[in-house]
Amino acid sequence: MLDSIFIFSALALSLGLILGYAAVKFKVKGNPLVDQIDAILPQTQCGQCDYPGCRPYAEAIASGEAQINQCPPGGQEGVDALAEFLGVETLSLDATHGETQPEHVVFVDEQICIGCTLCIQACPVDAFVGASKVMTTVIADECTGCDLCIPVCPVDCIHVLEVQPTLNTYVPDLSEVAHA
Repeated sequence: MLDSIFIFSALALSLGLILGYAAVKFKVKGNPLVDQIDAILPQTQCGQCDYPGCRPYAEAIASGEAQINQCPPGGQEGVDALAEFLGVETLSLDATHGETQPEHVVFVDEQICIGCTLCIQACPVDAFVGASKVMTTVIADECTGCDLCIPVCPVDCIHVLEVQPTLNTYVPDLSEVAHA
Protein backbone atom coordinates (compact mmCIF):
# COMPACT_ATOMS: atom_id res chain seq x y z
CA MET A 1 0.00 0.00 0.00
CA LEU A 2 2.75 2.44 0.92
CA ASP A 3 4.65 1.47 -2.24
CA SER A 4 1.71 2.38 -4.49
CA ILE A 5 1.30 5.78 -2.78
CA PHE A 6 5.01 6.45 -3.29
CA ILE A 7 4.86 5.39 -6.97
CA PHE A 8 1.80 7.55 -7.72
CA SER A 9 3.33 10.53 -5.90
CA ALA A 10 6.58 10.19 -7.88
CA LEU A 11 4.60 9.84 -11.11
CA ALA A 12 2.48 12.92 -10.32
CA LEU A 13 5.59 14.94 -9.42
CA SER A 14 7.43 13.97 -12.62
CA LEU A 15 4.39 14.69 -14.84
CA GLY A 16 3.95 18.05 -13.07
CA LEU A 17 7.57 18.94 -13.76
CA ILE A 18 7.21 17.95 -17.43
CA LEU A 19 4.05 20.05 -17.81
CA GLY A 20 5.71 23.01 -16.07
CA TYR A 21 8.70 22.82 -18.40
CA ALA A 22 6.44 22.53 -21.47
CA ALA A 23 4.42 25.58 -20.36
CA VAL A 24 7.58 27.69 -20.18
CA LYS A 25 9.24 26.25 -23.29
CA PHE A 26 6.23 26.41 -25.60
CA LYS A 27 4.61 29.59 -24.27
CA VAL A 28 2.74 31.44 -27.01
CA LYS A 29 3.63 35.10 -26.91
CA GLY A 30 1.25 37.79 -28.11
CA ASN A 31 2.17 40.15 -30.90
CA PRO A 32 3.44 43.38 -29.30
CA LEU A 33 2.46 45.32 -32.44
CA VAL A 34 -1.17 44.25 -31.94
CA ASP A 35 -1.00 45.35 -28.30
CA GLN A 36 0.29 48.80 -29.29
CA ILE A 37 -2.31 49.25 -32.04
CA ASP A 38 -5.04 48.12 -29.64
CA ALA A 39 -3.88 50.72 -27.11
CA ILE A 40 -4.43 53.49 -29.70
CA LEU A 41 -7.99 52.37 -30.50
CA PRO A 42 -10.83 53.87 -28.39
CA GLN A 43 -11.96 50.54 -26.83
CA THR A 44 -15.64 51.10 -27.54
CA GLN A 45 -16.02 47.51 -28.82
CA CYS A 46 -18.78 48.82 -31.10
CA GLY A 47 -18.12 46.70 -34.19
CA GLN A 48 -18.51 49.63 -36.62
CA CYS A 49 -15.15 48.71 -38.16
CA ASP A 50 -16.62 45.35 -39.31
CA TYR A 51 -14.73 43.49 -36.57
CA PRO A 52 -16.31 42.30 -33.29
CA GLY A 53 -14.15 44.57 -31.13
CA CYS A 54 -11.04 46.69 -30.95
CA ARG A 55 -8.61 43.78 -30.42
CA PRO A 56 -9.72 41.85 -33.55
CA TYR A 57 -9.53 45.11 -35.53
CA ALA A 58 -5.99 45.70 -34.20
CA GLU A 59 -5.04 42.17 -35.27
CA ALA A 60 -6.45 42.82 -38.75
CA ILE A 61 -4.50 46.08 -39.06
CA ALA A 62 -1.28 44.37 -37.93
CA SER A 63 -1.73 41.57 -40.47
CA GLY A 64 -2.59 43.99 -43.29
CA GLU A 65 -6.18 42.75 -43.65
CA ALA A 66 -7.78 46.07 -42.64
CA GLN A 67 -7.16 49.74 -43.29
CA ILE A 68 -6.42 52.14 -40.44
CA ASN A 69 -9.44 54.34 -41.24
CA GLN A 70 -12.36 52.09 -40.25
CA CYS A 71 -12.96 53.33 -36.67
CA PRO A 72 -15.56 56.13 -36.38
CA PRO A 73 -15.32 56.41 -32.56
CA GLY A 74 -11.60 57.06 -32.87
CA GLY A 75 -12.27 59.77 -35.44
CA GLN A 76 -9.69 61.33 -37.72
CA GLU A 77 -7.42 61.79 -34.69
CA GLY A 78 -7.33 58.02 -34.22
CA VAL A 79 -6.57 57.44 -37.89
CA ASP A 80 -3.75 60.00 -37.73
CA ALA A 81 -2.35 58.40 -34.56
CA LEU A 82 -2.38 54.95 -36.17
CA ALA A 83 -0.71 56.30 -39.32
CA GLU A 84 2.00 58.01 -37.28
CA PHE A 85 2.60 54.91 -35.15
CA LEU A 86 2.75 52.55 -38.13
CA GLY A 87 4.75 54.96 -40.28
CA VAL A 88 2.23 54.93 -43.12
CA GLU A 89 0.42 57.66 -44.99
CA THR A 90 -2.67 58.91 -43.17
CA LEU A 91 -6.06 58.26 -44.72
CA SER A 92 -9.32 60.10 -44.26
CA LEU A 93 -11.90 58.39 -42.08
CA ASP A 94 -14.00 55.94 -44.09
CA ALA A 95 -17.58 57.24 -43.87
CA THR A 96 -19.05 53.87 -44.87
CA HIS A 97 -18.37 52.66 -41.30
CA GLY A 98 -20.23 55.55 -39.68
CA GLU A 99 -19.60 59.07 -38.53
CA THR A 100 -17.66 60.34 -35.55
CA GLN A 101 -20.03 61.40 -32.79
CA PRO A 102 -19.39 63.49 -29.70
CA GLU A 103 -18.36 61.52 -26.64
CA HIS A 104 -21.51 60.20 -25.00
CA VAL A 105 -23.04 57.54 -22.79
CA VAL A 106 -26.52 56.10 -22.71
CA PHE A 107 -29.05 56.14 -19.91
CA VAL A 108 -32.26 54.22 -19.33
CA ASP A 109 -35.61 55.94 -18.74
CA GLU A 110 -36.58 53.84 -15.75
CA GLN A 111 -40.28 54.73 -16.04
CA ILE A 112 -40.47 53.06 -19.48
CA CYS A 113 -38.06 50.13 -19.05
CA ILE A 114 -39.82 46.73 -19.05
CA GLY A 115 -36.79 44.66 -18.00
CA CYS A 116 -36.47 42.70 -21.24
CA THR A 117 -32.63 42.48 -20.83
CA LEU A 118 -31.99 42.86 -24.57
CA CYS A 119 -29.71 45.80 -23.82
CA ILE A 120 -27.71 43.69 -21.36
CA GLN A 121 -27.21 41.05 -24.04
CA ALA A 122 -26.20 43.62 -26.67
CA CYS A 123 -23.68 45.51 -24.51
CA PRO A 124 -20.10 44.46 -25.31
CA VAL A 125 -18.66 45.94 -22.10
CA ASP A 126 -21.29 44.87 -19.53
CA ALA A 127 -22.29 48.44 -18.66
CA PHE A 128 -25.90 47.47 -17.83
CA VAL A 129 -27.20 46.21 -14.50
CA GLY A 130 -30.57 44.52 -14.24
CA ALA A 131 -32.44 41.28 -14.58
CA SER A 132 -35.42 39.88 -16.41
CA LYS A 133 -38.65 41.73 -15.57
CA VAL A 134 -36.67 44.19 -13.42
CA MET A 135 -35.72 47.73 -14.33
CA THR A 136 -32.31 48.04 -15.98
CA THR A 137 -29.79 50.83 -15.46
CA VAL A 138 -26.45 51.87 -16.94
CA ILE A 139 -23.12 52.16 -15.17
CA ALA A 140 -22.05 55.42 -16.84
CA ASP A 141 -18.35 54.92 -16.09
CA GLU A 142 -18.43 51.60 -17.97
CA CYS A 143 -20.45 52.78 -20.99
CA THR A 144 -18.29 53.37 -24.08
CA GLY A 145 -21.03 54.98 -26.17
CA CYS A 146 -21.11 52.23 -28.79
CA ASP A 147 -24.92 52.57 -29.11
CA LEU A 148 -25.40 48.83 -29.75
CA CYS A 149 -28.12 48.79 -27.11
CA ILE A 150 -30.32 51.45 -28.69
CA PRO A 151 -31.67 49.53 -31.71
CA VAL A 152 -32.51 46.39 -29.66
CA CYS A 153 -34.68 48.21 -27.10
CA PRO A 154 -38.34 47.40 -27.90
CA VAL A 155 -39.75 50.33 -25.91
CA ASP A 156 -37.19 53.04 -26.81
CA CYS A 157 -36.22 53.73 -23.21
CA ILE A 158 -32.49 54.11 -23.92
CA HIS A 159 -31.34 57.65 -24.63
CA VAL A 160 -28.01 59.30 -25.42
CA LEU A 161 -26.41 61.72 -23.00
CA GLU A 162 -23.45 63.72 -24.34
CA VAL A 163 -20.50 63.80 -21.97
CA GLN A 164 -19.58 67.38 -21.15
CA PRO A 165 -15.87 67.98 -20.52
CA THR A 166 -15.10 68.84 -16.90
CA LEU A 167 -11.86 69.36 -15.03
CA ASN A 168 -11.89 65.62 -14.30
CA THR A 169 -12.55 64.48 -17.88
CA TYR A 170 -10.90 67.15 -20.03
CA VAL A 171 -7.32 66.47 -21.05
CA PRO A 172 -5.87 69.62 -22.63
CA ASP A 173 -3.65 69.47 -25.67
CA LEU A 174 -0.27 70.46 -24.24
CA SER A 175 0.65 72.28 -27.44
CA GLU A 176 -2.39 74.56 -26.88
CA VAL A 177 -1.25 75.29 -23.34
CA ALA A 178 2.33 76.04 -24.43
CA HIS A 179 1.21 78.56 -27.05
CA ALA A 180 -1.32 80.33 -24.82
